[in-house]
Amino acid sequence: MRTSPALRAAALAATTAVLLPLAACSDSDDSGGTDRAKPSTASTASPTATAEELSSQKLDWQPCAAPNEAQGSGASPSPLPGGAVWECSFMDVPLDYAEPDGRTIELALVRARARNQDRRIGSLVFNFGGPGASGVATLPSFGTEYETLRTRYDLVSFDPRGVGRSEGVACSDDEELDARYEKDGTPDDAAEEKAFVEDQKSYIADCEDNSGEVLPFVGTTNAARDMDLLREVLGDDKLNYFGISYGTELGGVYAHQFPKKVGRMVLDAVVDPTENSKESSLGQAEGFQLALDNFTADCAERDDCRLPGSTSQEVQDWIAELLAQLEKKPVPGLGERELTQTQATTGIASALYSKETWPLLEQGLDEADGDNGGLLLALADSLNGRSEDGRYDNSNAANAAINCADSKERFTLEQTRAALPAFREASPVFGDYLGWGLMSCTGWPVAGAWETPDVSAPGSAPILVIGNTGDPATPYAGAKAMAAELGKGVGIELTYKGEGHGAYNGGSVCVQRAVDGYLLNGKVPATGTVCE
Repeated sequence: MRTSPALRAAALAATTAVLLPLAACSDSDDSGGTDRAKPSTASTASPTATAEELSSQKLDWQPCAAPNEAQGSGASPSPLPGGAVWECSFMDVPLDYAEPDGRTIELALVRARARNQDRRIGSLVFNFGGPGASGVATLPSFGTEYETLRTRYDLVSFDPRGVGRSEGVACSDDEELDARYEKDGTPDDAAEEKAFVEDQKSYIADCEDNSGEVLPFVGTTNAARDMDLLREVLGDDKLNYFGISYGTELGGVYAHQFPKKVGRMVLDAVVDPTENSKESSLGQAEGFQLALDNFTADCAERDDCRLPGSTSQEVQDWIAELLAQLEKKPVPGLGERELTQTQATTGIASALYSKETWPLLEQGLDEADGDNGGLLLALADSLNGRSEDGRYDNSNAANAAINCADSKERFTLEQTRAALPAFREASPVFGDYLGWGLMSCTGWPVAGAWETPDVSAPGSAPILVIGNTGDPATPYAGAKAMAAELGKGVGIELTYKGEGHGAYNGGSVCVQRAVDGYLLNGKVPATGTVCE
């Protein structure tokens, strides 16, 4: 999703921690850092290549190794059904598209080849959102869920510029990030406000010190240009694309820039392209509040719910009281780490990404009330990109860099204070948390590109736009707005009446049949189709 930096969406399936098997390209830097020598799986282009050399570069696909620290660590990917292996490579792209013959950087790639090569359509490129999620790590983790699509497509994903191994943005180190996430993210007085602002300044200074050269070039417009170069290097006349969450914004920006190059495109869990950063954050406050309402209503209706309260409001009042207690006195978490109010709020948000994790949220809240914050802290770690060994991926750093390269808005302390009442009205639990997140780009060293992205795509092939009525992170209204902005006859809207972030992997046979029929056979659903 186009996540407020206060809530970032690496939790695509919202598990208790980042424990899924991940994949990555082989790399000569065993430390997992982003500064590395040219890998053996590099393309044939040179560090300073001409536009012609870049478009004609040949990719050297090799079996994937384990991911590096920036991608989230973990094991190398398991073979797919039938024994197919995940392959990885690197592709060179211009650092600055205004100087196409200048310095190049590498994008990490992953693919699984189509099962039926005789009926192969081409490549299907995935972006899983964030911004900041590593496609190279994520696609193999969920690869079996796209096996039907692999009948006729090579499944392909990449780490966008700034993400993972693709010239990944680096800010604070692991120890500093642990300390940062323990701090109060919802200041209540002048002293706490001062500490909040100083912490933000320190984090931005770390980003500039460690990644200043690439920060101007990590925005969505350049990522869309990278995707078109990827399309060309893969040998496809059109880009077939599956964008999820923030990946829908990237897909819309691509369609605007290259409408005649759009093949079959699906946008799921849709970012509203008409909203600026403040409106988007308010929408997220409302979306997460809706998901919390649904969670607490379900809990109140069940006799076996661990949480006190016979109505949804009573359960929420109890949660609010628990969070207030944690602000005054954190409880033991994992190891020597404690669960603070801010981390508990992050953990709650993480669990609301999927209805499947509601039982974990219920358990985590109950245990935190009993002075055991381990489960809520693990859920927070999932959203913050922290592995069990204490290492952080670079998803939050990349999220900040891409958001701030895109958005022009820079909020002062006074403007943020003035906005807080609206956020609190939108969500008593998440309002302050998201409201203070407005300052995440204040003082960023790079000016933003837009207030809202242009996604109009006259002349494009039809684009399937899917909205989930219960989506907490990208509220349902975003799908209608995206379909309208893409243009008449381009944006084809499909509604899923469900819970969780996204629709295709939400368990709806109706949604999967519609998407599969479109991508595999070119059958465009009727606009306005509703799945339950």
